[in-house]
Amino acid sequence: MDSLQYKDIKIQNRLDAWLAFLGSDDPEIIIDIIERYPDFKEMYQQVHDICRNIEEVMGMFSKELLEMDRNTVELMIDEMQDEIKQQKEVIQQKDSELQEMQQKIKELQEELERTKGLK
Repeated sequence: MDSLQYKDIKIQNRLDAWLAFLGSDDPEIIIDIIERYPDFKEMYQQVHDICRNIEEVMGMFSKELLEMDRNTVELMIDEMQDEIKQQKEVIQQKDSELQEMQQKIKELQEELERTKGLK
């Protein structure tokens, strides 16, 4: 058998073919290797199927990540709404306390004015 020569790859034997097969993504090299060593075809098909399946898995993974991102945003919005609700309740409580204090001040001022008027 004569050797195959590509840019910096020289295939003279089966070991060279293995190295080229595993290390190349050039279709021309792969086709030549398969023509010279037909048993590599089945291995190439298996590798191709694995790569195709990985693409499908990655696509599914990307969809799941997108859904997780949506769910995370929704959770963050819910948490922020809960925090806003709690802050509103605290503000209402403080407003109520402030009104009570203002009423108490008003009553004390009125009492002070009455006390001054009695003297």
